[in-house]
Amino acid sequence: MSGVQGFAAWLETTSASHTIQVVSWVIPLLQSIHITMIGVVFVSSLMIALRVLGIMRADEPFERVWRRFAPWMWSGLVVMAITGLTLVVGEPVREFSTLSFWLKMLLLLVVVAGTVLYGRSLRAADRGTATDFPVPAKAASVLMMVIWLAVIFLGRAIAYDKEVWGSLSLHA
Repeated sequence: MSGVQGFAAWLETTSASHTIQVVSWVIPLLQSIHITMIGVVFVSSLMIALRVLGIMRADEPFERVWRRFAPWMWSGLVVMAITGLTLVVGEPVREFSTLSFWLKMLLLLVVVAGTVLYGRSLRAADRGTATDFPVPAKAASVLMMVIWLAVIFLGRAIAYDKEVWGSLSLHA
């Protein structure tokens, strides 16, 4: 048994995991909150990206758009982390044994780190109400949205890992 699998097996035997597993409403409630927060984070990120692309709120300085939506994005990420960690504690073997989970975690790290850097660089390059951010900034905006969509897809794919990945699945 690998270290991760051993850890998952141990975690599943803890009282916290057992409680999450046996209280019938905990997992559906956590999943509902987690999914709602994904929506909040994605839409907040989307509004920022659309500002960079000059499609929405182009009449407002980027800094104002960032200040309006970034708190929602960061707060949503905190709630997502709390609910996500709790869901992992409740079903560690299921989560840790799926390729979708590990890819989601990798992309989540990339998109959060990218958002921090992206936000800093765009705020430094703020062009007031001009819509002409440079092409690399616009490309980064599109890339961030694609990564968020992949995170959303992978989160849903965890339940269908074998069907999604076939022989690449960690279950195979």
